[in-house]
Amino acid sequence: MNISDQLLLFVASFLANWFSALSGGGAGLIQFPMLIFLGLPFGVALATHKVASVALGLGATVRHLNENTLDRRFSLIILGAGLPGVVLGASVILKIPPSYAQFALGVLTMGLGIYSVFKPQLGLEHSPRNREGRALIGGIAGLFFIGFLNGSITSGTGLFLTMWLIHRFGLDYKRAVAYTLILCGLFWNGTGAIVLGMIGKIAWDWMPALLLGSVTGGYLGSHFAITKGNQFIKRAFEIITILIGLKLIIA
Repeated sequence: MNISDQLLLFVASFLANWFSALSGGGAGLIQFPMLIFLGLPFGVALATHKVASVALGLGATVRHLNENTLDRRFSLIILGAGLPGVVLGASVILKIPPSYAQFALGVLTMGLGIYSVFKPQLGLEHSPRNREGRALIGGIAGLFFIGFLNGSITSGTGLFLTMWLIHRFGLDYKRAVAYTLILCGLFWNGTGAIVLGMIGKIAWDWMPALLLGSVTGGYLGSHFAITKGNQFIKRAFEIITILIGLKLIIA
């Protein structure tokens, strides 16, 4: 790649991951289509995007760990339930035509934003629930399904995890976004990148600009979200989910 292409990749990656760190997902809205636009085949772009998304998790982790908001037991539940779904989704996505799944994902993603708009108090207070027994099993099933989406579909699946943590487990937006960026960004996306790298191909020469944009965008977006608080993150989540949903539907 020439210098102008690397610069374009950096700017796109920075913006995508800055917005993603604000709302708890959605970096693929800008970053993944940009890779295809610049010439990567779908499968290569998917694997390359997954690797770059791990850098988003790294940048966000550096900032969010200073807040000490993650519970170890609950983190292990999210990882244990979601990672098998990620592996399964990443193993089958390159064999499935993406058009129907993309349309359905667009409708569901836009629905997340609309649902949040009509629930003014959703995610503004931290009130943990459904952490034991049968209620926890239902939550684990949802985490597995979202993990499958994360492994198979590129755009916006972190937003599903953010909303599930709020709706099912009672987290506020700030905590839900922290769990999503760290556990989904680092571990779910890292697992998906490994699986896709084993069965596909990664464009390593595209990585310098993508990784730099992902780390800096993730860190600065997380810092901005933490300083602004739950109401701001809620609005960012609603705007980005609706935009992503429309983009996926009309693509």
